[in-house]
Amino acid sequence: MLKAGVLGAGHLGKIHLRLLQQSTKYDLVGFYDPSKENAKNVADEFGYKAFNSIEELINAVDVVDIVTPTLSHFECAKQAIEKGCHIFIEKPITNTILEAEAIKTLASQYHVKGQVGHVERFNPAFLAVKDKIDNPMFIEAHRLAEFNPRGTDVPVVLDLMIHDIDIILSVVQSKVKNVHASGVAVISETPDIANARIAFENGCVANLTASRISMKNMRKSRFFQKDAYISVNFLSKESELVRMKDVPENPDEFAMILQNAEGIKKQIYFENPEVEDNNAILDELETFADAINTNTTPIVTLSQGAEALRIAQMIIDCF
Repeated sequence: MLKAGVLGAGHLGKIHLRLLQQSTKYDLVGFYDPSKENAKNVADEFGYKAFNSIEELINAVDVVDIVTPTLSHFECAKQAIEKGCHIFIEKPITNTILEAEAIKTLASQYHVKGQVGHVERFNPAFLAVKDKIDNPMFIEAHRLAEFNPRGTDVPVVLDLMIHDIDIILSVVQSKVKNVHASGVAVISETPDIANARIAFENGCVANLTASRISMKNMRKSRFFQKDAYISVNFLSKESELVRMKDVPENPDEFAMILQNAEGIKKQIYFENPEVEDNNAILDELETFADAINTNTTPIVTLSQGAEALRIAQMIIDCF
C-alpha cells in the first residue's frame, strides 16, 4: 500500500481524507492544514494524524494529495516532487500556465507521477458513453450552480467551466484554433457567469456556459456527431444516445423515421446506457495508485491538466 498524506483539510480535503482511509490501495498517514484550529478540530473529530508542517508530512509519505487553495498548488507540488513524492493535485492544476509547465518539468526531472483532479472524467454517466463519442463536431455544455462563497476566489471559468473544458479536450482529437468568450462579475470580484466558444482546427465547435449565480443546479453536456447525438447529465448521472441509421427493409410500424430533402430516410434509435454507480473521487484516487504501482500513465495527466488551464486562461483573457 502506498503511504498517502493530504495537504489541506477544508471541505474537499476532508472528503479525500475519508476516502483515502477507506481505500485498500493507500495507507493514510495523516494531513497538514495551515490553520492550527482547523487541524485540531479535524484531528479530534476524525482521528487523523495532524502534522505540524508540510515538510514533516511530505517526509512521511509516498503520495501527496494536494487539496489546498489554487494559489498554493505550485509551492506544495514543488516541495513534494523535490522529495520524490508522487502528486495528486486538485483542479485547476496551478494558478498560472508557467507554474503548470514548471510542475510538468519537475515531475519529469524527479521521475514521479502526477494526476490532476478533473473528477468528471470519472463520472459514471460520462464513462457509460465515452467510447461512443466519435469525432463530435458540435458540443454544448451547461454547468450552472447556486451561489456558494466557497470557490469565489477564482473566476467561474476556473471554478466550474474548467471541468467541461477538460472533458471536451479529452474527446476532441484536434488542436484549439481560437476562443471567443464573455464574462460578467455579478456578486464576486471576478466573473460569476461566462460563455465561451472554442473552435478546433478540425472544424468542431464547443459552446460552454458556466454560472455560479443560478437559481438551480445543472451539469449537462451534449455531443453532436455524424448520425448520433449523445447527452450526458453529470448531475443526475444519466446518459442518452440517439442514433440515426438507414431504414431497414421492413421497419417496425412504431419506428421513428425521418426523411430529408433529398429523400434519404433514417430511423432513429434511442439508447439509455446502463450507468454503473461509483464514487468518482475514490476512483480517481485509486486509478492514480494503479498508475504508480504499474508504472503506467495516469488517466488525467499533468500535461492534460496544464492544457485545460491554458484554454481556461485564453477564455479569461477574452473578458
